[in-house]
Amino acid sequence: MLKYNFKYDFKLLLRSRWIQLLSILLLLLFTFSVINGKQKVEKRSSDIATVKNEIEESDNKVLKLLDSIAQGQKVKASRWTIPTSPMAVGNYHPRVAAMEPQPFAFIATGQSDLYTSYIKPTVSGDDFALNFTEMTSPVQLLFGSFDLTFVIVYLLPLLIIAFSYNVLSAERESGSLRLLASQPIKIQTWVLQKLGLRFFWLSILAIGALLIVFLILGVDLFAQFSVFLELIALTLTYMLFWFSLAFVINVWSGSSAKNAVSMLGLWVIFVLLTPSLLNQLGSSLYPMPSRTLMINEMRTKKLEVSKKQNEILDNFLRDHPEYAINDPKQSRGFYHRYMASQELVKKELAPILESYELQLKKQQDLVNQMKWFSPALAMQESLNKLAGTSSADYEGYRNQVVNFAEAWRDYLIPFLYNNKKISKDDFKNLPEFQYQQGAGITSITALALLLISIGLVVIGFLISKGIQKKTGLA
Repeated sequence: MLKYNFKYDFKLLLRSRWIQLLSILLLLLFTFSVINGKQKVEKRSSDIATVKNEIEESDNKVLKLLDSIAQGQKVKASRWTIPTSPMAVGNYHPRVAAMEPQPFAFIATGQSDLYTSYIKPTVSGDDFALNFTEMTSPVQLLFGSFDLTFVIVYLLPLLIIAFSYNVLSAERESGSLRLLASQPIKIQTWVLQKLGLRFFWLSILAIGALLIVFLILGVDLFAQFSVFLELIALTLTYMLFWFSLAFVINVWSGSSAKNAVSMLGLWVIFVLLTPSLLNQLGSSLYPMPSRTLMINEMRTKKLEVSKKQNEILDNFLRDHPEYAINDPKQSRGFYHRYMASQELVKKELAPILESYELQLKKQQDLVNQMKWFSPALAMQESLNKLAGTSSADYEGYRNQVVNFAEAWRDYLIPFLYNNKKISKDDFKNLPEFQYQQGAGITSITALALLLISIGLVVIGFLISKGIQKKTGLA
């Protein structure tokens, strides 16, 4: 019977031109979304390359200038920009802390259109302000850009709904359901076979379309084959979830119109409504502190500190006697007082910043724990991780930047307080930022979607027993 259903369903789909239509739609959607995603990644890479080239050209000029100074030659430069000064180097010649795009970054824009891809921390800058480059909503990108993730998460379920909503109801409405019931196969088994075959054909079309688009557009699948397999596994399990949902709706034995409305309603609930509700729930349970009040408090603290910089510097040198010993004349200038006051400002503002970050973390943890109420949300998060553009990726990047800003300052501060000039060798040994990509685990999402799909099929079989008794087809 399965062999007969396979042949019959395949001929039916060909005659109805469903396979041809889906092939064209998938190719068009995947092609446009991948091109759009690659353009965004290329723009991001180009911006990073441009700023790195600017830094490299600036460094070459600095090294030539340091050579001239070492040879005792006079140089034409403003006194406060001469690179022998540690503060001049720290403020005018910073390093680039860039988050390079991952190989599959084009599949999901994720948070990359909300965050900057590079930062140039300065020695006298407020590195703690980097804590506030984040969005306050864990699911801010409800729709996002038209990338491959948007096609898979939002549009592919609509194609599945159109492909499967009337598998059983069409037979009922055409009057052939009684004839099917006379065959040696249960109705629910027949529906499951029909949907399974459609899942098989759509899976073949989706995988084929992805392969064709990736190869045509020059994606190196061999170098990132494991990532590609993860993408396929996530896509197939997500499709399986929607086909399982279609199985439950079909065995409910409603009319085609009722089935279509029910499936579209579930699409709205899982794809649109639930993420929005989780967002609102997180904002209500863990409201963010007023950013305006926080910035005002920062400014107040800075103003208070600036009025007693001499006292702060004395306390700072008392806590760091190694600096005071190396400068018996105590020739301290503006930056000596300013950097000491910045240390105090950071310590006094730490509780305020921690409260802000704690509320944001609670919101994100809540969404992460409840994301299984929306397979679409779990799927989007996993694809963002696969692309390296998730909230967790940018949180890791932000922490790395803050740590690098601290290392940058720690390298130059001893030069400042020891009144030591920067040499050519010192400049070459400046700290460099190296972004470390975090590990994104997506297998849990694929396994969870598989288990949910199996659960839906079991529910469908249980529902069908009551339906069979009601229709006399048991």
